[in-house]
Amino acid sequence: MKIYLDTIGCRLNQSEIEKIGQQFRQAGHTLTDDPAEADAVVVNTCAVTAQAAADSRSKIRAAHRAGNARIIVTGCWSAVDPDGAASLPGVHSVVMNDNKDLLVREFLELTPEVFDVLTHHAETVRQPLPGKHQRTRAFIKAQDGCDNFCTYCITRIARGKARSTPLDTILADIDTAERGGTQEVVLTGVHLASWGQDFTPRQSIADLVRAVLAHSRIPRVRLSSLEPWDLDQAFFTLFEDPRLCRHLHLPLQSGSDPILRRMARKITPAEYARLLDWARQAVPQLAITTDIIVAFPGETETEFAESLEFVRRMQFADGHVFGFSPRKGTPAADYAGQVAKAVRKERSTRMRAVLEEARQQYQRQFIGTRTSVLWETALPEGGQWRLGGLTDNYLRVSMLTQAPRHNQIDDVNLRSLREHDFEAVPTGEEDSDYKASCSR
Repeated sequence: MKIYLDTIGCRLNQSEIEKIGQQFRQAGHTLTDDPAEADAVVVNTCAVTAQAAADSRSKIRAAHRAGNARIIVTGCWSAVDPDGAASLPGVHSVVMNDNKDLLVREFLELTPEVFDVLTHHAETVRQPLPGKHQRTRAFIKAQDGCDNFCTYCITRIARGKARSTPLDTILADIDTAERGGTQEVVLTGVHLASWGQDFTPRQSIADLVRAVLAHSRIPRVRLSSLEPWDLDQAFFTLFEDPRLCRHLHLPLQSGSDPILRRMARKITPAEYARLLDWARQAVPQLAITTDIIVAFPGETETEFAESLEFVRRMQFADGHVFGFSPRKGTPAADYAGQVAKAVRKERSTRMRAVLEEARQQYQRQFIGTRTSVLWETALPEGGQWRLGGLTDNYLRVSMLTQAPRHNQIDDVNLRSLREHDFEAVPTGEEDSDYKASCSR
């Protein structure tokens, strides 16, 4: 049987769709990057914004138009609207998030015993998905669910209570990735920094990172989004190990204290600023990125101005800006003072401009420096290869070379900063005039 896999949204969804693909392969089936030739389609949906939900529905409809009558829908949007998912044309079944681990077994109608034999091979190695969801980096699911009550968030409803993946399972998944040639793993979850808090005895995200670094040889370990209130000053000593990537995504959501309270976020702007001071003192050139919501219900122009100025002072390396998207079932969807669409758009534009200025300022300091890059793409260009990849501190880099270096880590010199990435040359190939200009 040929299986087509599609996903939208977060890194956790990417991790889960890779696991689903691995299980189909282990059961003897093949993956295809063309839904028109597939016997079955799995769509892993997202509900974080109204647009993400709409995109999820669009992907399901596109799979049906491709001619496939057996579409399995799972993920957050289908969890909050299972009837809506089931009513779409071509949908064979809807699998809730808490049953996603059994999706392949139940679709193939395998007994637990047979499924365990097929999918628990010591020699299993990671194979990236074919097509547009192919990733050099391996996303490792370390946690699921959330016990916070942020008033705007539908994910807690869609994913349920927080639960940590056992350490031995995480290490086994990393081992599978390592034996498949993976150079970087990304630990991911809905509330990743809560890892271990549901264990007895209680553990922490720092314990997880130490164990991963101690029990694997993966060249790079990266952390996905972490809620800032879960981190203390000691956490940043973990970066003494150079394998831990110098990049933290710490969602702020607003720089206005009253807005954070209405969001039920467990941090104040002052506490967030102190955390960033700790991080930057401990980890030079650390890239700190964030998420910002503008036009939250009741946000005044004064509160938005406070948020804008705070974001400017934090000097993020990059960030995502979202105009508030009311999600049915969340408290904020019913709050008074819903902000007009035109105001949402205008505030989003202003906030993105501040983040863009900070991004450029952060990146300019690296022009003319030497760093290492993990190449994620290699495309032919004029008889050579155009490589694209990431540094450990999340700088995007492009370089022309004589040979494809996909999934390899190379030292390069960052020659110039373009609009969205750096142009690099291999170490030793920069000319003396250029080196002289960099020293001035």
